[in-house]
Amino acid sequence: MSTVAEIKSAIEQLPLEQRAALVAELCGWTDDDWDRRMKADAKAGKFAALNEDAAQSYQAGRTKPLDHVLDQP
Repeated sequence: MSTVAEIKSAIEQLPLEQRAALVAELCGWTDDDWDRRMKADAKAGKFAALNEDAAQSYQAGRTKPLDHVLDQP
């Protein structure tokens, strides 16, 4: 890759997790205790029930677009 456009295009093709890791590497960000705990909890499946409930609510039409919620006074 020799141009910024090519690099940008390649980055856009990365999965979200890999893009986040690249940004963290380039910006010198490191996980703190909270980040490590959240990742460990997610890997252990502690959020599975919450994710399932959110997916069911979305599929049943019981959710609102985030911009509608954020625009509320």
